[in-house]
Amino acid sequence: MSCLKLKYTLFLCVFIALPNALASQSKKHFKIHAIAFYNVENMFDTINDPNHYDENSPIMALKVNKTIAYKNKIANISKVIAAIGKDKTQNAPAIIGLAEVENKLVINDLIHHPNLRSYNYNSIHYNSSDTRGIDVALIYQSKTFTPLHHKVYELKLYDPQNKTRIYTRDQLVVTGLLDHEKVHVLVNHWPSRRGGVKKSDPKRIKAAQLAKHIIDSLYNSNPYAKIIMMGDFNDNPTNKSFKSILKTSATRSKTQLKRLFNPMYTMFKDGFGSAAYRDQWSLFDQIIVSSALLNKNDKGYQFYKAGIFNPDYLITRHGKYKGYPFRSYANGLFTNGYSDHFAVYAYLIKAID
Repeated sequence: MSCLKLKYTLFLCVFIALPNALASQSKKHFKIHAIAFYNVENMFDTINDPNHYDENSPIMALKVNKTIAYKNKIANISKVIAAIGKDKTQNAPAIIGLAEVENKLVINDLIHHPNLRSYNYNSIHYNSSDTRGIDVALIYQSKTFTPLHHKVYELKLYDPQNKTRIYTRDQLVVTGLLDHEKVHVLVNHWPSRRGGVKKSDPKRIKAAQLAKHIIDSLYNSNPYAKIIMMGDFNDNPTNKSFKSILKTSATRSKTQLKRLFNPMYTMFKDGFGSAAYRDQWSLFDQIIVSSALLNKNDKGYQFYKAGIFNPDYLITRHGKYKGYPFRSYANGLFTNGYSDHFAVYAYLIKAID
């Protein structure tokens, strides 16, 4: 058994045991929702978009069976989403942020797949100017979450040498009612580490500064705003973008008003991650919450636990990448896998009579 596989086997067992404590808390009853984020790895359709350079997308590069690969990809991703948190909530997630979706068409195909159709998901998506043609989006169960307003914030980056524009993903902000309670959800996909960490780091610092601006504006309107920040940040919880710019707290009890708590920090320090590269785990996929979601005296929804969704079928079982997430594409072929990232999720709970 490889080190990567061993770490994830242990973590899965530990985390599944933790939420069982929920059932043993005195005689209180709780309503519970799962909130999730999933980088779905190049979820492109099979149509060449003349407005984006999508010719190099993995599915467009396939020589044969593009349609079959696309249908299997949609089926596989829908299977994962339907399963996240279901053992505790008896439901699919109420809200899911997505990264690496090409357009509204693929999102509609996803939420109307038989695996998800009964949950009545709706979606919020904006086309970005990203060079690869990939966007972020939010899908939500209409019976549980009601959007009030939403917008995207453009991340403007420029090449430091020739000052040309670098096009990347927007940051999506959705404000809505989760069972009649206002929450704000930020969906992110920050610039990659292509070219090396040192060279690309300033881009993610800019992304963190934009996110901080958004969050500060929400706090200015309401210091007790319930904010859920999620995404593939291409940075770990220990990086400067989180510790110095967003000033996230690693300890729930020490998270001050108008600050953010990052439950993924301890997981990362303990060696767990959501994606692997060169035999090292990273925890780029994270869910972070505001202090208002930690207030035990609040009668509304509160953050309970966070985790990484990594059942056995999402793990590569053989070969060079044994123990890694079972990705959809490798060596120019469709593997019938899922994604090169694991999904992450959090439970929100509310005491009920």
